Amino acid sequence: MGERYADPDVITRLLAESRTWAFVGLADNPAKTVHDQARRLQQRGKRIIPVHPDERPVLGERAYASLAEIPEDVRIDVVGVYRRSPFAGAVIDEAIARGAGAVWLPLDVIDEAAAERALAAGLDVVMDRCPAVEWARRH
Repeated sequence: MGERYADPDVITRLLAESRTWAFVGLADNPAKTVHDQARRLQQRGKRIIPVHPDERPVLGERAYASLAEIPEDVRIDVVGVYRRSPFAGAVIDEAIARGAGAVWLPLDVIDEAAAERALAAGLDVVMDRCPAVEWARRH
């Protein structure tokens, strides 16, 4: 895999210019990594959209059961794929269908075939990287 899905320019641009992140797998459980990552980005001015089947609000934001249920007039800049690798491809396909600008797969979430589909569809892809660590490197 190498650095193909960790382009420093893409990472910097996504962290600096994105406004809305949909976090797939975000539930109201502060013990989970996804909750911490969403909270950190929210504190840095990003709008977060929780995507989880239970649809309970998280961090003061309305949740949706899937990316497809987020209103079409909401632009999704980045989809955070906080699902295990075997489920990441389906989320990436949903992000492509939804017209997201990018997908970000955190540490140890890897699906190169799905990442290639996203790139072919014109999405930016970051894989096997932590948003908080990448933010700290740039600030």
